[in-house]
Amino acid sequence: MILKEFLELRRDRRTMVMIIALPLVLLVVFGYAANFKVTDVPTYVVGPKAEQVAAQLRAPFDVQRIDPDDTEQDGKDALRSQDAGAVVVTTDAAGPSTVLIDGSNQFAGQSAAAAALATNGMLKPEVLYNPDLKTSWVMVPALVGMIMAFIGTIITAIGLVRERQAGTLEQLAVMPFKASDVIVGKIVPYFVLAAFDMILVTVLGCLLFGVPFTGNALVLALGAALFLFTVLGLGVLISSVSQNQGQAMQMALMTMLPQILLSGMIFPLSAMAAGVRWIGYLFPLTYFNMISNGVMLRDAPLPSLAIPLGVLAGMALLVFTAAVLRFRRDLAPAAPKAARTPATARSAR
Repeated sequence: MILKEFLELRRDRRTMVMIIALPLVLLVVFGYAANFKVTDVPTYVVGPKAEQVAAQLRAPFDVQRIDPDDTEQDGKDALRSQDAGAVVVTTDAAGPSTVLIDGSNQFAGQSAAAAALATNGMLKPEVLYNPDLKTSWVMVPALVGMIMAFIGTIITAIGLVRERQAGTLEQLAVMPFKASDVIVGKIVPYFVLAAFDMILVTVLGCLLFGVPFTGNALVLALGAALFLFTVLGLGVLISSVSQNQGQAMQMALMTMLPQILLSGMIFPLSAMAAGVRWIGYLFPLTYFNMISNGVMLRDAPLPSLAIPLGVLAGMALLVFTAAVLRFRRDLAPAAPKAARTPATARSAR
């Protein structure tokens, strides 16, 4: 029995890759990603004494813009759009300058606040959008995306593979359905279920943990719809290349674990090594976290969310198209041998 099991594992190449290669990849990637310390906070310095104060700033404040003509409101707008992580507001009056800190980015906010307090009175920190730097305020918007990704990827993949194993999926090949019709029909129930869970988690998160919802619900709904189409299409793709539910679960977990750990949900993207950070930018959860965090905590304007919304739209189109093409091949019945034989060959015989 032991020898038989080893032989079966050797034939199952996907499982062998999961057992041997995946732990090595996870060790290297997450070893570089697991870092809570933020060493660079993009900083704007505004006000009459901007140049003098900017010259005295030290890490983690990374001065990227100095404008003596900008006002405190301009600085708040930069934080709201997340163009900066901190804004130092200077005045002509004597005393400390105020540093406005984006509290929706918790770890960067903690680093900036600690550095401001260590300046011996030169800077007075003021945290916006999450004044107490509560973890729950940052985690709830991220958990909304994680729950939708779980339903969209794992549940969808397992459900479709179960139908293939039962033989019901092949019956659709003889019905007058296009591949796109089949996929839409299969994913709509999961879409509705994930949307309900998103609303439930958002409402409960706001009620139980006091998380504010300061932005436009329609913008969040648009981002959620694009994100759901992407992860649902990913679940369909996984099911189309999996032979059984075990394989579907393995491949779904391979996509879920990196998304959770490299999307900025647990470890800040700005603290990751450059190569690992760019891997995080390949996952749809990264962009939905930007949208949910921006809408719920900062009331981020739509133009500042154009990039994550556009990337999710492109991902949704790409993944859904790939899922349709893959399913079209799987659902197309094999052509009869006579139909595949060229007419000239038949006439010659």
